[in-house]
Amino acid sequence: MNSSMYKRIPLIGYTDCLSVRPGESIEFKLSYQDSISSVDEQKRPESAVNKENYVDSWLSQSICADPNPKGPGIQERPADDWYKRTKVAVIQQEIRIGSHGITEPTNALCNASQVIIAARIFPTLKSESIQSVISYGALSLCIDSEGALACHIGARRVQCKQPLRLRQWVSVSLNLKRVGSDITVDVNWQEIQSGSGTSLAGQQNAHIAALEIDPILAELQPIIIAGTQKDAAVTHCFNGKIEAPSVTISEVDSSSNRTLEWDFSVNMSSRSVPDMHGELLPLKLVNYPTRAVTNSAWKGQEMCWRHAPELYSAIHFHEDDVVDFEWDTTFAWSVPENMPSGVYVMRISDGVHQDAMPFYVCAPKHKPAHKLCVLIPTFTYAIYGNHARPDWEPAWQERGSDYGAYPYNPAEYPGYGQSTYNYHSDGSGICHASHRRPLLNLRPGYITFGNADCSGLRHFQADSHLLAWLDAKNIGFDVITDRELHEEGLDALSGYEHVMTTSHPEYHTAETLDALTQYRDTGGHLSYLGGNGFYWRIALHPEQTDTLEIRRAEDGIRAWAAEPGEYYQAFDGQYGGLWRRNGRPPQALCGLGFSAQGQFNGSYYRKKPVGKELQWIFDGIDDDIIGNFGLSGGGAAGFELDRADVLLGTPENATVLATSENHGQDFILVPEEMLTHLTTLPGVASKELLRADIIWFDVAGGGSVFSVGSITFCGSLPHNGFDNSISTLLQNVVQQVSNR
Repeated sequence: MNSSMYKRIPLIGYTDCLSVRPGESIEFKLSYQDSISSVDEQKRPESAVNKENYVDSWLSQSICADPNPKGPGIQERPADDWYKRTKVAVIQQEIRIGSHGITEPTNALCNASQVIIAARIFPTLKSESIQSVISYGALSLCIDSEGALACHIGARRVQCKQPLRLRQWVSVSLNLKRVGSDITVDVNWQEIQSGSGTSLAGQQNAHIAALEIDPILAELQPIIIAGTQKDAAVTHCFNGKIEAPSVTISEVDSSSNRTLEWDFSVNMSSRSVPDMHGELLPLKLVNYPTRAVTNSAWKGQEMCWRHAPELYSAIHFHEDDVVDFEWDTTFAWSVPENMPSGVYVMRISDGVHQDAMPFYVCAPKHKPAHKLCVLIPTFTYAIYGNHARPDWEPAWQERGSDYGAYPYNPAEYPGYGQSTYNYHSDGSGICHASHRRPLLNLRPGYITFGNADCSGLRHFQADSHLLAWLDAKNIGFDVITDRELHEEGLDALSGYEHVMTTSHPEYHTAETLDALTQYRDTGGHLSYLGGNGFYWRIALHPEQTDTLEIRRAEDGIRAWAAEPGEYYQAFDGQYGGLWRRNGRPPQALCGLGFSAQGQFNGSYYRKKPVGKELQWIFDGIDDDIIGNFGLSGGGAAGFELDRADVLLGTPENATVLATSENHGQDFILVPEEMLTHLTTLPGVASKELLRADIIWFDVAGGGSVFSVGSITFCGSLPHNGFDNSISTLLQNVVQQVSNR
C-alpha cells in the first residue's frame, strides 16, 4: 500500500449524520492523528494510545463558505444561544483500511490430520506487500510480493516459482497433511480459463515438522478471507475477486471430513455471508467489498445477478476499501426544540490545529418556519466525498492559503478514503461512498479548482452562494436534505410552497425522484437552480443506509466504467447508471437534462421573447444578455449545461426564457447524445446542443417549474453585492411564487 495512505491531518472529525431535526441528537467523532495511524508494516507510538488532548468546540451558522475575497468571503454567525462553547477530550482513533471477511474465533483446525484451504481467485494487483487469500492466525494462503502463490506458516514460507497472471481466474489450494512426525505442505494453482488459449499451472511442496505447525492449528483464531490478522488489525488485504473459499478438515481418528464453506451468491445485499453447512461461522464483511460481481463461470450469459446468482458468486476485495471509520463518539449534542433551520458548523481547535464539521438542521416535521425550502444534495456530497482530482498540484494549497482557504486536499491524504470519482489501487472504480469519515471537501473554504481564475468551488461551498443570496435578500427559508426526502417521501415537503435545489443535485434514488415529482404534481413549485441534476441512480445499503452505491453503467460522462455484467446494484438489485437509461430522464422532472460539459468556465444567456403571461420574469432586466459574470467560471452558464428536449420529457407547454451561447472549444456533448462522430441522437448538429436553457412551465394541479440548466448559475448571484441580472431574475421567481 502506498505510504501516502498513512499521512494524517493533526486534528479532524466527522458527524454520524449530516442532517438532524430539533429534538434529535447528533454525534461528533474526533481524533488527534499521528503521521502514522494505521497498523500494517508500521505502528504508531505506544505513547499516543488513549492519550487525551483537549480542544475547544463551538457552533456557528454558515452563511457563505467561499473564501474568495472577491466575493462575500467566509461568513458565519455565532450560534452560542444553541450550543455553549465547550472543552472536550480527544484521543487518537485508529483508521482501518482494506476490505475482508472474518468469522468469530474458532478452533476448527485443532486436532486436524489434514487441512485443505481452497478458493478461486481473480487477482488484480501486483503489490510489494503480501496479499492474503485465506488465513487462520499465522497460517496463510497468499500471493507474495513477487506475485506468486505461497503458503506462510509462522516464519516458514512455501512459494511457487511462477507468478500468477493478473485478471485471470485461478483455482488455488493449500494442502497440509500429517505424515508421521512431519506435515507435507502442497501449494497448487491452475488457471481456469485463458483468453490466450493457454492454461498455466504451478505447484510447490515442502515437509515441515509437525511440532512447528501443531501449535498454529491449535490456536483459537478467526478465519479471514482476503486478509491476515496482526495484533488487533487485519492487514495484507487481497486485491481482486474471490469465489468459493473453503476450509476442509480431516480430524485424527475420524473418517469424516468437516468443511467450512461460504457461497458469495447468497445474502447479496448484506454484510454477512452464512456458512453453507450450518457451522454457525458466518463471514462478517468489513469495509464494504464490492458484491454482485461476475465469477469464473460468467461469459456474458446473464447481466442481472438476481436472474442467475450462480454466475455472481464472487466478491471483489480491495486493500483500500473504506466507507465508515467506526470511530467512538467524542461527544453528542441534542438540537434544541426552537433552533432555526439552517446550515451549521461545529468548529474545534486546540489553539494550533482546527477543524470544521458542517451539518444541516431541518425544521420540525410538518412545522415549517417558512414557505421556501432549499433541498440540500447530501447524497451528491457523499458520492464526491474526498474527490482527489488527478490535476491537483501543491501550488493550489499555497494559493488558497493567501485568503484562508481550507488547507488540506484529498489528493495529499488518500488514507481518509477517496471518492467514487477515484480508483482503487488495482485500477477498479470506487463504487461505495459514505459521510461516516472525514470528508475534506465538505469543509468551509475548501477549493475544488485551485488553478481557476474564479472561486473554483463545487458542491457544499458553491451551494453557499445561493444561501448567502437568500440571506442578503432577507428571504426566509428552511433546509431539507435528500436523506429526509428519501426516507419520508412527499411528507418531507409538507407545507412548503417553493422548493429550490442547489447547484448540482446529481445523485438520486427512486424515492427522491418520486417525492419531487409528486410535490410538483400536487401544486408545489420547483426551482432547479443547477446543472447535471437528477443524473445518476444510486442505492442505499439496507443495513447501513449511510452507505451509498453507484454503478457507472452504459452511457454518461463517467469517471470510470463498470465491468461488463456488473451494471446491477448489489444493494437493491436494480439496474444502475443513468436515470435516463432507467427510463427517467431529468427532462421528465424539471424540463432540462444534461447535454454538454466543458472546463470550469462560464458564458452568458441571451433572453428569448416571451408572452405577456411570463414577462414578469424579466422585470428590471433591460439587457438581452444576462449572467456574463460570476464567481463560478466567470459566467452564469458554464461547466455543465442542461437543455430542453421534448423527446426526452420536456413538457410541450414549457417556455424557453433564455439560452446560453458562445461556449468555448473545450465544451463537448455528453456521450448519451452522440450516435456517431457525425450524428446526434436528436438528429441535429452538435453545436445546437451545446447550450443551457432557462425554462418555465406550469403543471396541471397548480404546480410549476423554473429551471436554469447550468451548474455555475448560483455563482453569479453574489456579483456586485448581489445586485445583478441573475439576482433580479431569481428574485422575480421567488416573488411570483410567494404571490400565487
